[in-house]
Amino acid sequence: MRRKPVEQLVAEGGQGEGGALKRSLTMWQLTMISIGATLGTGIFVVLGEATPLAGPAVAISFVIAGLTALFSALSYAELAGSIPVSGSSYSYSYATMGEVIAWICGWCLVLEYGVSVAAVAVGWGEYLNELLDGTIGVTIPEAVSAPLGEGGFINLPALVVILLAMVFLMGGAKESARVNTIMVVIKIATLVLFCAIGFMGIKAGNYAPLAPLGVTGISAAAATLFFSYIGFDAASTAGEEAKNPKKDLPRAIMLSLLIVTVLYCLVALVAVGAMPWQDFEGTEAALAQIMKDVTGHSFWGVVLAAGAVVAIASVVFAVLYGQTRILFAMSRDGLVPKVFARVNERTGTPKANVVIVSLFCGVLAAFIPLGELANATSIGTLFAFALVNVAVVILRYKRPEMPRTFRVALFPVTPIFGFAFCAYMMFSLPGKTWVYFGGWMVAGLVIYFFYGLRRSSLATAEK
Repeated sequence: MRRKPVEQLVAEGGQGEGGALKRSLTMWQLTMISIGATLGTGIFVVLGEATPLAGPAVAISFVIAGLTALFSALSYAELAGSIPVSGSSYSYSYATMGEVIAWICGWCLVLEYGVSVAAVAVGWGEYLNELLDGTIGVTIPEAVSAPLGEGGFINLPALVVILLAMVFLMGGAKESARVNTIMVVIKIATLVLFCAIGFMGIKAGNYAPLAPLGVTGISAAAATLFFSYIGFDAASTAGEEAKNPKKDLPRAIMLSLLIVTVLYCLVALVAVGAMPWQDFEGTEAALAQIMKDVTGHSFWGVVLAAGAVVAIASVVFAVLYGQTRILFAMSRDGLVPKVFARVNERTGTPKANVVIVSLFCGVLAAFIPLGELANATSIGTLFAFALVNVAVVILRYKRPEMPRTFRVALFPVTPIFGFAFCAYMMFSLPGKTWVYFGGWMVAGLVIYFFYGLRRSSLATAEK
């Protein structure tokens, strides 16, 4: 239950094995990192899984998931401004609730970031096939474009996009941020184009009945769609590479969530208005299909598919970045091997960390189906978010004098609601997901008690 003082966390910021991270990211770039990590698979792919559950009310499901994210985002914003380090909620937990809780949170973040990279990459192949079919009339054979259990042996496109992201990330934070910003602008433009064209195909009858499966269906869809909001906290993982972290991190977190929520709700409303909700069943490239149906031409579907390929690639890129920075912080604390904190002097990036994480995520993406990955990621994220809401309350009461560049409104009601929403969403997920989550937690605790407990920097300092 030993805790790491906030002052020590901040003082160690940026320091790695053999080098230090470079402070080069502006508020705009931090916002783009969060949007890049969030806006993508949820609307391009997971929409096809959620709509059959909620029907036309899927837009309400997006709002519920967005509210859950908002309450937690407020807590993230306060803590990011107070403790501007790379560890995100892992570091916040370390400062407030102790090492074992921090480890559990960090282990959940591995599930949130590392595994969601794989889940996102799986969906990337669907739109790549749409693009190839619309441009050159060929598609990648199912045997090498689908994971085991879904008609194939390996998802090669998913592996390729992760390896491409790995190459870009090794170039440096500033260079990576530029690439990410370009991709984010492209995908926002693609979604705005979809709304403009899809609006012309809306039929009022498609909105009835609004909730064919009732409140239960809306809640189940919201729990699935929460996966779409994973990543708004990505800016907090860049705390040690931001130029002005105490002011820019809270702004980037809140601005990115606002932009993403508005886009999600607009696209969902247009999508279910332009295509009967029953037709979403089994499709992971629904938006491209809607573009084709509305215009009667394959060209616009190809444009949408091209935008989706870029959009989903940017999610892989930004989320992979977040995962490497979290492991960087955990490694510096001694809870995972030191190789994850080794920094290349020339680029100022943890290159070995990037390679190891990319290969791990690549294997998952190549062989695990999307649905199971998405749900497992959601429960891990919700657990980490719940801890952040607890952490902000503890820090307010234990360190009321600490300077804060952002304060949660209506304290302590807001973080309590944030915790409650996270718990509600977790219990809306299927039992199978809880079994996977339980197995993941047991594995994590075994690793901690046999490795991290004695090797942590706080443990060695006590000797």
